[in-house]
Amino acid sequence: MTFQAVSVLAIPLDFNSSHLTGSAAAPPVIQEVLHNGSANLSSECGVDIGKDTRLQDAGMLDWPDQASAFNCIEQRAAAIRHSGHKLLSLGGDHSITYPLIRGLQTNKNPLTILHFDAHPDLYDELLGNRHSHACPFARIMEEQLADRLIQVGIRTLNDHQRQQAERFGVEVHEMRHWKGVPALDIKGPVYISIDLDALDPAFAPGVSHHEPGGLAVRDILSILQQLDAPVIGADIVEYNPSRDINGMTAMVCAKLYKELAALLLRDCQKS
Repeated sequence: MTFQAVSVLAIPLDFNSSHLTGSAAAPPVIQEVLHNGSANLSSECGVDIGKDTRLQDAGMLDWPDQASAFNCIEQRAAAIRHSGHKLLSLGGDHSITYPLIRGLQTNKNPLTILHFDAHPDLYDELLGNRHSHACPFARIMEEQLADRLIQVGIRTLNDHQRQQAERFGVEVHEMRHWKGVPALDIKGPVYISIDLDALDPAFAPGVSHHEPGGLAVRDILSILQQLDAPVIGADIVEYNPSRDINGMTAMVCAKLYKELAALLLRDCQKS
């Protein structure tokens, strides 16, 4: 499929959070910090996302009630894909990744998911909720919406999630084995999901779940910059502004936004 542009969609959903809510407030904060003049809009590869008209604002998604939220997310993601656009979404908690992938994968095309997180998010259910932010990748892999799931930054594997990872053939890069940026052999289309708590709290204090011993911002950037495969979509999730310190995490989100946008634009048609 040939893509013409990238749509940026804000998804203010956090009712599937298990510990603290607050990530629903993230999208406008990320956008505000991105444009506050503290830094320019150029990615490290030289793409100025402020001047590239192929990067388009798809607005803030809403829904009439919680029961219909996932369906609304899925339908919007599918509409964006069918219009020839790639998708960059701003959450929101991590539960949004499941309906986003459902919408993008209506034909179940070959897909690798590159997932940065402290948590595998492979629970079959958490606190009775199968759509918890701790469960999206169990749902995705159950429905065979991805051929390959690569997880980087993991440091909270328990027995259940380890069994789930084995069941679904997940490639888990645990922080206890970290020896620097791994060489990931990714060939086909890839979707990137970045949970801010993949980062050590020293770099991203504005998250609901502080998990010490995580990645540095440069670790994520280095992995993104070595990707040769086409990127068809991405999300940034679990930023909780109410937990941030001096906007530190918001600036990290803005940095990741620029680098992901540049990756997504890389193989879009020139306007």
